[in-house]
Amino acid sequence: MEHPTFIIAEIGINHNGSLEIAKELITIAKEAGCDAVKFQKRTIDEVYTQAELDKPRESPWGATNRQQKEGLEFGKKEYDVIDEYCKKLGIEWFASAWDINSQKFLRQYNLRYNKIASPLLTDLDFLQEVAGEQKYTFIATGMSTMEEINRAVGMFMSMDCPYELMHCNSEYPMPDEKANLRCIQTLRNTFGGKVGYSGHEVGIITSVAAVVLGATSIERHITLDRSMYGSDQASSLEPQGLKKMIDYIRVVETALGDGIKRVTAEEEKCKAKLRRK
Repeated sequence: MEHPTFIIAEIGINHNGSLEIAKELITIAKEAGCDAVKFQKRTIDEVYTQAELDKPRESPWGATNRQQKEGLEFGKKEYDVIDEYCKKLGIEWFASAWDINSQKFLRQYNLRYNKIASPLLTDLDFLQEVAGEQKYTFIATGMSTMEEINRAVGMFMSMDCPYELMHCNSEYPMPDEKANLRCIQTLRNTFGGKVGYSGHEVGIITSVAAVVLGATSIERHITLDRSMYGSDQASSLEPQGLKKMIDYIRVVETALGDGIKRVTAEEEKCKAKLRRK
């Protein structure tokens, strides 16, 4: 059964370089009722400068930024397993590429969806590369002005590529008072079409509220344990929270109804008993 809200479990780099953790998170997402899982793909030497990679950074993989980035990055061997495992479980997977070579790498898996991460929204060369595939693309709008979003939308429209904007605040974690969920309506009124929500808050209420306001997709980072190593873990949902959020969203979808005012059969019985005139 298809639901009105497409729910994406963002695994990202929360696998901490472990294929077993990645598979466990995929299983959790599938059992919770997610429609897809998402990863992140980077060509490290293209995304980061040499000076950035040389900076000191203590991590489980060494003492520099490069060692940390390399420790978190999956290659073909890992993605081959992920692709097979997702097919086995019956859940879609895709990834947000952070550079053109990573986007080309992902093409070998014939994925159904693409994702533009918020930092890439203003990279017109990258947008053109993605839009050229003409796959349904989720476009995160964190850190972006309406003018920047308009340019990105124009690129996808000019290349006849289907897309869905995702309202987003790129703080990690994001305080609920920064969510500004009414932007979902603003984006829909301005650009038309579907608008989702990519949340980085700690709880689940804000994401459920986004559905009430018409969000057609919800993306949330997931983790085995929020105390694990990693920059995204603190803004992620643990398994129980993910399941609870999805259950609440499904209830909200049903409760919203179709907006047509009608008197139900049960109300007719009450009316016969209670209404006097």
